[in-house]
Amino acid sequence: MKMRLTEEIWKEGNMYVSFCPELEVASCGETVGQARRNLQEAILINLEETKKMGTFDQFLEEAGFHREQDEILSVRKELVGFRPIEIAV
Repeated sequence: MKMRLTEEIWKEGNMYVSFCPELEVASCGETVGQARRNLQEAILINLEETKKMGTFDQFLEEAGFHREQDEILSVRKELVGFRPIEIAV
């Protein structure tokens, strides 16, 4: 089974913060690559723990996931763009 997730990364001070909004899991690292790897590890740990506790299906349902073809899990919404904007007030 595969999951389709979103990864957000931003710089905060001298660290990079990584966040998966679908699962509400966050991590960080000293580089973008490290933040990505740490986020993936945090996601895997979170999913493994919900499987051990017997709450995996409930967790996915509450996060809004549904099954697509080829056993790919995804949420009903998909991020299609992200950019900073400036507005004069």
